[in-house]
Amino acid sequence: MKTNMQDYIISFKEYLIYELNYSEKTSTTYELALLEYEKFLKDKNLKFKSITNKEANLYKAHLIEKGYENKTSALHMSAARTFYNYLVEIKECIENPFNGIKNPKIAKKLPNFLKDSEITDLFKDINYDNDTQVRDIFIIELLYTTGLRVSELCNIKVSDLNNGSLKVTGKGSKERIVYYKACDEYLLNYYLKNTRVNILNGSSSEYLLPNKFGKPLTTRTIENIVKKYTEKKEIKSKVTPHTLRHTYATDLLNNGADIRSVGELLGHESLSTTQIYTHVTSDRLKSVYSKTHPRAKK
Repeated sequence: MKTNMQDYIISFKEYLIYELNYSEKTSTTYELALLEYEKFLKDKNLKFKSITNKEANLYKAHLIEKGYENKTSALHMSAARTFYNYLVEIKECIENPFNGIKNPKIAKKLPNFLKDSEITDLFKDINYDNDTQVRDIFIIELLYTTGLRVSELCNIKVSDLNNGSLKVTGKGSKERIVYYKACDEYLLNYYLKNTRVNILNGSSSEYLLPNKFGKPLTTRTIENIVKKYTEKKEIKSKVTPHTLRHTYATDLLNNGADIRSVGELLGHESLSTTQIYTHVTSDRLKSVYSKTHPRAKK
């Protein structure tokens, strides 16, 4: 029987991982935020199961007073709000005291993306005799042509590939269809029939991107692969798997895709998340204006 808040935090972390499909990293971040929240409650002599909306607001003020950036404060608020949703679900609380309390506003950073010339440079001069290089460029090819999150890429199985499309489970266990028809067909087939077999060296695995033991590559491994490969290609800007996801979205919008469709392809829950990309389409809009407005055409 659970007797204190830390017992509930432990079961809450398991709930995030196994029920909501949160990553270990995010679950641990929420856990640490809640331990700090527990300290706040002790300092104020408050009981976590019976705090009011007013007292929850005090916690928001407390985070701001501590000098946290809005992004960090918002994370702590989200952790507490999700925790109380869990307590309500397991009938340990009647209502969520954090409902109705807005997170501090976070200034959205403009996404970093690669230029066409940089993308071209990435895929030049593939040495098909080098298994490591073929695997690395295949990873970059998939990230760029599908817009997958790195965590989604790690979990893809060979059986998921289905004539140009595959089903992935994204954030919050939300399923969506992702298309990989833009992926270089020769590279894909060569990787499946040769490179992957050589990497496994007699081991078996259901995963598309296994290590030599048949286990899926970790997100950290893929991040390091992208970093090292792009540095070797002398790409000046810092490149991460998310940079390739940003580039995927940017290129779709610049070539005429509507923002709602791009949001669905990316697995965004709301249109506002996708709207951050609209600034990069200014060149395309300028071109449309110049070609279509009767006076501009002059």
